[in-house]
Amino acid sequence: MSEWTAQIEAKWQERWYAAKINESERDSRPKFMIIFAYPGLTGYLHVGHMRGYTYVDAIGRYMRMSGYNVLFPVGTHATGNGAISLAKRIRERDQKTIDYLLANGCPPEKISELDDPVSVVKFFNQVYVNQYWKRFGFLSDWRRFTSTINPDYSKFIQWQFRKLHDAGLLIQKPYYAPACVECGPVAVDASETDISKGGTAETNEYTLLKFKCEDFYLVAATLRPETVYGQVNFWINPDVEYVKIRRGDETWVISRPSFEKMKYQKDGLEIVGTVAGADLIGKMALAPVIHRQIPVLPASFAKPEVGTGLVTSVPSDAPDDWISLKILQDDDAALAKYHLDPETVKAIKPIPIIETKGYGPLPAVEMIERLGITRSGDPRLDEAKKAIYKDGFHTGKMNSNAGEFSGLKVEEAKELIKQMMIKSGEAELFFDLSEEVVCRCGRPVVIKKVDDQWFIDYANAALTENTKAHCRAMHILPQEYYVNVQGVLDWFRERACVRQGNWLGTRFPYDDKWIIEAISDSTLYPVYYLVAHYYNCGQLTADQMTEAFFDYVLLNKGEASEVSKKTGVSAELLDRIKQDVYYWYPLDINLGGKEHMTVHFPAFLKNHVAVLPEQLWPRGIFVNWYVTGKLGKISKSKGGAEPIPDAAGRFGVDTLRLYYAHIAAPFADVEWDESNIVNYSSRIDRVLRTIEELKGLGGSEVKSVDRWLLSRMSNRAAAIQKAMEEFDLRKLANEVYFETLTDLRWYMRRGGDNKETAAKALQAWVRMMAPITPHIAEEMWEGIGGEGFVSKASYPVAAEGDIDPPAEEAEQYLEDVMTDVNEILRVTGITPKRVLIYTTTQWKKDIFAIALDMAKGKQLSVPGVTKAVMARDDLKRRGKESADFARKIAEDLLKRSENELARLSIDIDEQAYLSDAAAFLSSDMGCEVRVCSADDASAPDPQKKSRAAQPRRPAIFVE
Repeated sequence: MSEWTAQIEAKWQERWYAAKINESERDSRPKFMIIFAYPGLTGYLHVGHMRGYTYVDAIGRYMRMSGYNVLFPVGTHATGNGAISLAKRIRERDQKTIDYLLANGCPPEKISELDDPVSVVKFFNQVYVNQYWKRFGFLSDWRRFTSTINPDYSKFIQWQFRKLHDAGLLIQKPYYAPACVECGPVAVDASETDISKGGTAETNEYTLLKFKCEDFYLVAATLRPETVYGQVNFWINPDVEYVKIRRGDETWVISRPSFEKMKYQKDGLEIVGTVAGADLIGKMALAPVIHRQIPVLPASFAKPEVGTGLVTSVPSDAPDDWISLKILQDDDAALAKYHLDPETVKAIKPIPIIETKGYGPLPAVEMIERLGITRSGDPRLDEAKKAIYKDGFHTGKMNSNAGEFSGLKVEEAKELIKQMMIKSGEAELFFDLSEEVVCRCGRPVVIKKVDDQWFIDYANAALTENTKAHCRAMHILPQEYYVNVQGVLDWFRERACVRQGNWLGTRFPYDDKWIIEAISDSTLYPVYYLVAHYYNCGQLTADQMTEAFFDYVLLNKGEASEVSKKTGVSAELLDRIKQDVYYWYPLDINLGGKEHMTVHFPAFLKNHVAVLPEQLWPRGIFVNWYVTGKLGKISKSKGGAEPIPDAAGRFGVDTLRLYYAHIAAPFADVEWDESNIVNYSSRIDRVLRTIEELKGLGGSEVKSVDRWLLSRMSNRAAAIQKAMEEFDLRKLANEVYFETLTDLRWYMRRGGDNKETAAKALQAWVRMMAPITPHIAEEMWEGIGGEGFVSKASYPVAAEGDIDPPAEEAEQYLEDVMTDVNEILRVTGITPKRVLIYTTTQWKKDIFAIALDMAKGKQLSVPGVTKAVMARDDLKRRGKESADFARKIAEDLLKRSENELARLSIDIDEQAYLSDAAAFLSSDMGCEVRVCSADDASAPDPQKKSRAAQPRRPAIFVE
């Protein structure tokens, strides 16, 4: 980045904030309130985050220039254990963490101060505001900044939960929740707010099956309790040492990793011994439900970290079981190694238990044969298992081997069989995560039993239906999410909303041993930005933010005088805050990354509908996709991303803003590629050079190309206005930095030099740039004598008096002719000495006009045109020549779009326009260019090319 760029960034940011153009107050203009989902405060942000953030600022700037009173507030989400974990690592002098801080620009002397969580939050609040958002020139109202651990914010969240409770949406019941073994409960979802790994993990419910073996139980975990009727053997990994644990008056054998997870769900578990897996091979175990003795056999696929590390075998419906059994039956060496009776093992046969549509009685056997799988560990086994399980669950029914459950659909029998086994004492439940999950502190996450967990009842039918109905009236982008959010809202069920342990956040108002979790305290917060300003400036205290206060200013409940007496807040201030709320709200756009589609946005929507009056329900959601690295999504917690200040310093803020806006549609991932950013830097340099050239024009003659340019500028403004109805910043960027630049370069290339035209175009062009590259736009605005800040100027709109379709069509015609000439030169390789261009004859123009009139009247046909042409004596006299040309033109026009027909209907004097441009064409092509009419018998025509000329397609001869 040049020193000039750095200077103008600092210069204009200082001037904007000094003039307070970023601060928003109520007035008579229509309002527009926009936010981005505030970031979780878990460390430094990275260049990927700035994509969505700059969208918000650019949209806000555009709306401000379009006559709206814009409010763009920001905040940080510090709830959770992110700051706690970082402070802990600092206290422990973790070198990796220290290196991370230093690499991102933390002053060395500052690190020792970050040893407590609140200091971490305060430090990063300043980093986010100053190094990111102000550094990028955001016109955010900084007075309204809030953070989720501020005392005033907590008062707001407690009020919100009282309203949820009043609405009957808070419920309490036992729950098995993900929890860090050190920090306590965490949220496991795609946002990865609390965790550093495993955001896509799901909670699996296992049924623990107890197999009596001597004086202990072998305990297997299954996801398919309905398959117990098909058990034929038991699998144990001979290479694993298992533990014996005391469970009440029973002794269980499970894997050690299973015990480490199970102890968080079942009270009183203790290890009382160990046993080698190899020592269990060959024993007999009494299978639950079927009460048959089945043999214990060796299986390396029984992984100690999955389930309990022991597996019951149902080869009829489990491909892994069948292939492993088949291999073992054919492996005499293995049978001898484990002292197994070959006759007993080889006699084991699958027992059919489920009739599944599209399968025979033994789906696993059938699938293995169909796929030709011959070995355990074949990756296709997993696909086969998923297919059989899915088909069996949705289309299968239990057969006669299932006893009292025979004839039931599998999806019905599964729960009934599970409950029957639990009731009989032959089974228990165990919950585990589908993949490894790691807390931000670095410790593992397990499923832990919580006896008195609180939930928000997002499954409430009335709430869901009201929210879905409202979403149909919202402006939700992309369209795909507008459609999909209906299903997301149906799927979004009860959510645990509080947790115990070492967390930052708001105390739960009904039991302060709980902290409200990070998603649950980040739903209604956009409306709190309207209150935070008064706390930040000292007009309100946290203690004054009572239930009565929020009921009045947010719900319009109560009388100002009574609320004033209760809170100590003046009636005047109460009314001012309430008026702010009912002026700025509802929120017009909430912009967030695609990870919010299934977590934050549904909670955001349902809380608004549940708590606030309908007139305050949100109007829009905008989802942006990621900036990725070479290996996938860039993560602030996992590193791999260039620090934002470094990127801004190297490339310049406006270059990055243009890159984010134009590189792709917001609804597609973008790979961070510095070569692309360099290209955008070059594009800006070209824009700046063009501006300087335009400023130097001093002519006074008005030419046809002047009318063309002003028309183009108006139509560009109209195209941008239409695109921005959908907040299409990419279209805006393309129109401004590519298409308009091309127009202006063409204007000067065509000899355009009118000072007034250039000034008018520059006034519009610089204003067009202001939303995306505001610093450069301000500097250019000042350079062309613009009044005030360009950031406060009106955005260009189409000027009806400037729109000149004939001028635009004529210039496009000229460009088309030049393209045709250049194509001839490219194909022939000729270095031209002279170019002759022949415009068409009058009779061809007449036939063209007849055909166009019929096309506009929706009556175009080949016979119709031919008949109309032959009805005119002057054309009929030409005989076959007229008829052939009539057919040719009709066939051509029948292929044309409405748009193309409209363009062709614009009358152009081709001869006059090309003759007027002949000097330009000669200069551009470096040779004589002569324009002739095909009707001119005296015109040179060495190869009779003029006969090929037709309307809008002149004939060309190059010598």
